[in-house]
Amino acid sequence: MLEKLEAIKKRYDELTEQMNDPKVTGDMKRYIRLNRDFKELSPIIEAYHRYRNLIANMAHAKELLKTEKDEEMREMAREELETLTGKRDEMEEEIRLMLIPADPQDIKNAVVEIRAGTGGDEASLFAGDLYRMYSRYSEDRRWKVELVDCTEGTVGGFKEIIFDVTGEGAYGQLKYESGVHRVQRVPDTETQGRVHTSAATVAVLPEADEFDVEIKPADIRKDTFCSSGPGGQSVNTTYSAIRLTHIPSGIVVTCQDEKSQLKNFDKAMKVLRSRLFELEYSKYLDEIAKKRKTMVSTGDRSAKIRTYNWPQSRVTDHRINLTLYNLPAIIDGDIQSLIDALQLAENAERLKAAVR
Repeated sequence: MLEKLEAIKKRYDELTEQMNDPKVTGDMKRYIRLNRDFKELSPIIEAYHRYRNLIANMAHAKELLKTEKDEEMREMAREELETLTGKRDEMEEEIRLMLIPADPQDIKNAVVEIRAGTGGDEASLFAGDLYRMYSRYSEDRRWKVELVDCTEGTVGGFKEIIFDVTGEGAYGQLKYESGVHRVQRVPDTETQGRVHTSAATVAVLPEADEFDVEIKPADIRKDTFCSSGPGGQSVNTTYSAIRLTHIPSGIVVTCQDEKSQLKNFDKAMKVLRSRLFELEYSKYLDEIAKKRKTMVSTGDRSAKIRTYNWPQSRVTDHRINLTLYNLPAIIDGDIQSLIDALQLAENAERLKAAVR
């Protein structure tokens, strides 16, 4: 364990040296990449220092047992060694998890897309519930939520909504939400009290920056049109809404949230970069999925991942067979316990794969 950590410490020292090199600080793309690696290694280096001190204290206690004649001192050394051995085992387990290669995208911001699925108006209302759930969760984490584009449902909610979540590690937490979310409840329009089942699809993408994806201006067709959403006097009078079409891939992104055409263009470009980046990133995820029995972090987007049952106040995550009976709190943004359980399951998988 110590040898592995010392090799990482050597890499950490090299990164520190490189980041202080004027040649590197002048190359922004390289500096950002090195800084990302540096941040990822920092928690491991902290653990390395704690582990090394613990091993040194254990060696000191063993030496006392060998050389000390006083029985009382020997007993104290024995007790200390027993305590330190337990701490060492705990710390080694913690470090083993830290040494499993992390998804390099986890530290990024997220782009979240929610689309109403089967269920008509009820599905649109449920998509609105999911948007509020993620907004409140992000608020609790002190992350910033910014609307990119939306199509409202006929009786409320959204047929489709796209928004950015800005905050360190946002993608690493929210990526577990990708998939089909199913709701079972009695709609307001139901006169006989029957429970209806509806669904909405959630897609969470890591936000790609300009260093991740290079887009040639010649490959983009830009169209402007009048905004049809909220916005006061500028609606239907100012060509502020933007539609970007990436010609090689056929990907189309629209943004009409801002009154400024320039701001809408910047937001649309952010989503376009993320969708293009996802095409390559999904290949990486497929490779990982082949090596494991399941892939709790993303999986097939057509797969049903969670059910929200209103009559029973029940939420079931089907990937890990976890059922909680606190639906009102969860739909109000208290989803951390679900995310923690999914992370734990994924870490166990990764640990098994590493041992093999």
